[in-house]
Order: sequence, then structure tokens, then C-alpha cells
Amino acid sequence: MIPTFPRLAAALCIATAVSMAPAHAQDATGLDAAERDALRAEIRAYLLENPEVLLEAMDILEQRQAMAQSEADQQLLADLAPAILEDGRSWEGGNPEGDVTLVEFIDYRCGYCRKAHDEIAELVELDGDIRFIVKEFPILGQDSLLSSRFAIATRLEAGNDAYKRAHDALIKMRGEPTEEALRNLAGMLGLDADAVMTRMDDPEVVAELRANRDLAEQLSIQGTPTFIVGDELVRGYVPLAQMQEIVLSQRDES
Repeated sequence: MIPTFPRLAAALCIATAVSMAPAHAQDATGLDAAERDALRAEIRAYLLENPEVLLEAMDILEQRQAMAQSEADQQLLADLAPAILEDGRSWEGGNPEGDVTLVEFIDYRCGYCRKAHDEIAELVELDGDIRFIVKEFPILGQDSLLSSRFAIATRLEAGNDAYKRAHDALIKMRGEPTEEALRNLAGMLGLDADAVMTRMDDPEVVAELRANRDLAEQLSIQGTPTFIVGDELVRGYVPLAQMQEIVLSQRDES
């Protein structure tokens, strides 16, 4: 495998640090200048003859960094569990008594959210033991914000079933969510369009979006989709088969 530029740069930093190490350990080793130069030359020659050592070192470093990040994520998820799992606002589907909870931060205008939508629905349906929570997280501009406000207003005005229908329709909407388009969508869903459109400016809608944004900031979530599966933070789109493996690993750990 050819290393990417960041990996190669880091590897070169490791090599430099190793070759310079004796200079910082002069008091401990008692090496004089000539001996230090000789050791540096020997290390350099070894690395040039065995460059795979640098890649092995990078692999170990990346594994340690990934483990440290995972442990930090787990602690953060535990600390923020009430806001993530029991905020009293976010729509919930699947099995409310499921042994694994799946949370998705979603933006309706996000291409990868759209790609994941049907696969997540299939995952929840096939598994049968997943509690599914949706966090509205519009980050891709005004169209995203309007879509999320419409979805939340629908839930406040007409309940969870209506929200789910609006959610499914918005994620597949191809045109812009203009006022006319949203009114038409409300009509297609059997909703009171005037009531929903008025509710979009409700302080409760604003408060929910602000709370989700604040939560995402605390979790260092900057993109969508982002998933929380049990005590694991999964950033970005994950194919169905891999998501199933993550769910199974959560069950194995419990």
C-alpha cells in the first residue's frame, strides 16, 4: 500500500525524531559528538534499508490514536446520555425497548443521509430490537433549515406518525423546499398546511434545533450523517452490512 501524504509526513517526523533522540539524551548516554553522529548515521542507514519500519510505526500510532479517540467518545457519550437519549423531543422509532439504541444526526439535503435512509430503515426493521432516534441537524444552508423546521413543526402540530411521513418525504424531495413546495407537501400528507407553516416559527422549533446544535458541538459532530450506536460514535455514511456488524458488536459488549 502506498502511504498517503499525511502518513508519509508523519513517518518522516518519526524518523527525524528517532535520529535526533541521542542528542537529547546526551547526559544519559554520555555520547560525545562523534558518537552521536555515528549513531544517527547508523539509524538513518537502517531506516533507508528498511522503510517498512516507518509504516509499521505509523500503523501502531494510528491504532493507539483510534483507541484513545474511542475511549474519549465513550466517556463523552456517557456524560451526555440524558441529552442524547432522553431529551423528550426527538422522534423515536423502532423498538422502544430495544437492547441497542441508534441515534442519527441528519440533514435532509445531505446526499449521504439520503443514501443511508433506506438502509437504516431496513436495519431497524430487520433487526427488530433497535431503538431509533432522529436528531434534526440542518447544517447545509437555508434549504436544510427550512426542511428541519417543517419536520419539527409537523411533529408538534400533528404528532409522531405525521412527522415520520414528513421525514420520509423530505429526505427524498428533489426540488427546493420553497413555501409553495412545503405547503403542497403538507397537503399531500393530509396536514393543515396553514397550521404547520405557522408552527415553523414557533420558539419550540427554534429551541429544539439550538439544543441539537449545542449537543453536536459538544460531541464534535461537524457533518452528517453521524450515528451513535450504543457507546460508539460513527461519523459518516456506513453501508448496511457494516452497520449490522457495529450493532452486533454492541450486543457482544453488553
